[in-house]
Amino acid sequence: MDNARKEWGLNAILALVLFAVPLWAWLANEPFIITLATRVAILAIAAVGLNIALGLGGMVSFGHALYLGLGGYVAGIAAHHAFNGTPVLGLAGTNQMLPIWAIAMLVSGAVAGVVGALSLRTSGIFFIMITLAFAQMGFFFALSWPAYGGEDGLPIFMRNQFPGMNTSRPWDLFVIAYGVLMVALLLFALLRGARFGAALMAIRQNPDRAAAVGISPFGIKLTAFVLSGMLTGLAGAMMADLTRFVSPAMMAWTMSGELIVIIILGGVGRLFGPVAGAAILVGFEVFFGGLTEHWKLWLGLVLLAVVLFARGGLIGLIAGRARHG
Repeated sequence: MDNARKEWGLNAILALVLFAVPLWAWLANEPFIITLATRVAILAIAAVGLNIALGLGGMVSFGHALYLGLGGYVAGIAAHHAFNGTPVLGLAGTNQMLPIWAIAMLVSGAVAGVVGALSLRTSGIFFIMITLAFAQMGFFFALSWPAYGGEDGLPIFMRNQFPGMNTSRPWDLFVIAYGVLMVALLLFALLRGARFGAALMAIRQNPDRAAAVGISPFGIKLTAFVLSGMLTGLAGAMMADLTRFVSPAMMAWTMSGELIVIIILGGVGRLFGPVAGAAILVGFEVFFGGLTEHWKLWLGLVLLAVVLFARGGLIGLIAGRARHG
């Protein structure tokens, strides 16, 4: 079996396990396990978004938590005004997930367009620091925004609704998150296999040669950056509904670091790398976190081992060197 087939097989196993474990938990009446699986799925959606920029385009954004937080605040503010019956910017609030998701993606995409238009004029450490600077500006703005909780955060008293589903039940919320994750992974696969993805990867490898054959590095990278921000913003809106709470911590630089760690652990540019990485991160947080408060030390050692000995992440370590899965 060649490496590409191995990776497809591993992807199928990961998709099956991510669905089967919460299904067992639902049958066994273990809602905590279902909630953990939902968190894995939502973090994976956010990481799929970053993987478009980082995995395909080589753009190391250390500020992607900005879009996660923007999506979260869109969900929180919409639900807050729907609960209170007060307008926001002259419009009524809503507790419906679909319009909230659309608004979260539009807001995140618009901000990503501004950030990308400025940061993509640089490269390397300067690009990293500019994306981080914008995220920190968002963090401190949310921290000093008393209308929506400031540093105390904004609670969501009633979880937003999805057509035909009871979102107050953990299983229903997981099914929604799992479905969105599968769509996000399909989008990533389509982008990677399309001419746009080929051009993006060509720019990552040699931008001067790509420009010489008529490919516009700036326009293509900016488009990828905006798509990346939109998908991460969607994950932020879903995370706010999962936790029923949104706070400035969603925009903190540590959250951006976690998204990068997820991609590195699973495999940069790998289709199911975000799923594997999110599962590893949540697993360490829950199981090792219950044993010691220094669980991040052990996660750091695993991350170091991956960087040194398995640069393709968990997916690459098992499936081999094939980049497309």
